Amino acid sequence: MPHKVKIANLNRKIDALHARYCASFICQLRGLTFRRQIARDEGLLLVQLRDSRLEASIHMLFCFTDLAVIWLDSSLRVVDKVLARVWRPAYVPARPAKYILEIQPERLGDFEVGDQIEFENA
Repeated sequence: MPHKVKIANLNRKIDALHARYCASFICQLRGLTFRRQIARDEGLLLVQLRDSRLEASIHMLFCFTDLAVIWLDSSLRVVDKVLARVWRPAYVPARPAKYILEIQPERLGDFEVGDQIEFENA
């Protein structure tokens, strides 16, 4: 069962953000597909086994809302970010990542490449 984590950006003050910690294959397969909206303070944190570009790639098939996608490496540093549009076949981070944070599109500006992120159990 996925648990929730509080996301903090150590480089800038951001509004409260809680994400479902999603490490299992089934949780990641389901992701945010078929969702029509996502609340401003919620998100999904997909967790891979290791830093990788290929394993950290995502699709937006069957997604009905755009998402801000933030990729983090194993040291919890932002390595890439993108506004992912609905029904696009693939997005791949510019650098290897272990964590993929999917949040509401208007939150994209809360993160910049190089920012240090912190997770805390919610």
